[in-house]
Amino acid sequence: MKPGLLFIGNFLDPRRYSPPVGMDLASRFQACGWAVLLTSSHENRLWRLLDMVSTIFLKRQSYQIAHVDVFSGFAFLWAEVVCWALRVLRKPYVLTLHGGNLPVFVKKWPGRVRNLLSSAVVVTAPSQYLFQKMKPYCRSLEFLPNPINLPAYSFQERKQPVPRLVWLRAFHHIYNPSLAPRVLALLADIFPEIKLTMIGPDKRDGSFELTQKVAQDLGVQDRIIYTGSVRKTKVPEALQQGDIFINTTNIDNTPISILEALACGLCVVTTNVGGLPYLLEDGVDALLVPPDDPQAMANAIRCLLTEPGLAEKLSTNARRKVEGFDWSVILPQWERLFAGLVQNA
Repeated sequence: MKPGLLFIGNFLDPRRYSPPVGMDLASRFQACGWAVLLTSSHENRLWRLLDMVSTIFLKRQSYQIAHVDVFSGFAFLWAEVVCWALRVLRKPYVLTLHGGNLPVFVKKWPGRVRNLLSSAVVVTAPSQYLFQKMKPYCRSLEFLPNPINLPAYSFQERKQPVPRLVWLRAFHHIYNPSLAPRVLALLADIFPEIKLTMIGPDKRDGSFELTQKVAQDLGVQDRIIYTGSVRKTKVPEALQQGDIFINTTNIDNTPISILEALACGLCVVTTNVGGLPYLLEDGVDALLVPPDDPQAMANAIRCLLTEPGLAEKLSTNARRKVEGFDWSVILPQWERLFAGLVQNA
């Protein structure tokens, strides 16, 4: 058995929430023979934090290195608390940065961010966007992309796409889901057969209700199917319901949903916020438009449906883009990282 690793993050019930990358990473380390612990799966935020801290102390003989997910906002405090506990025990830890809003957060709290990042043996960034934006605040930053299980996503080249749109995110205001029916309404007269499938959980901030209201007001409610959450294993099948993937977000990093859509060969139309311009090349493997601009997104979709060769080009290049994000490429990099840290511990 290889040395023990403690993964600290929000590992909530995958039947109700999209499993984080850290959960998949932990399971793959376990399959490779590492002794793996995870914390925490509690839904209540306070209990989750208490479980994280108690696990750090009570299981201290079972792990040599910890891995901590770092988000902005209130969740950043959790990272500060658990890393304090790890330092008390003199346990080395790796931090992984998450969230497209982290570069905004660091400008507000530069001292806190520097102190936390400097306390880690290594800090990883899953996107070139976060790597470039956070590099001035961390000397030990490494780029390790969010991976996907590429063989699980069957590729279907979109040579002649039909007006079937797919949206896959959580219903939350930062993802601006109400933009989707606004775009749909602009295209309904041009493409009478157009449909939209919206996949994802309701985060209960009012975004789901707003999306429904906008659709009702614009007369496109009958063109939208809301599926709710979809299990990870069912995502490839769900994505194949459409030919065009729309990403309406206002804040983003490198969303797994985009990588999944690319892997399936969908034509991606997305806002050009956060890390997306670092991941995608406009007109080559996706079409990028300004945020909260329904006309621009509708125009891009119309081009895909009417311009010969454009959809085929984007679809082919999309699959080629994500080949470098497969677990077979990324996991060995993680193993080398942790193996090196164990040797130096």
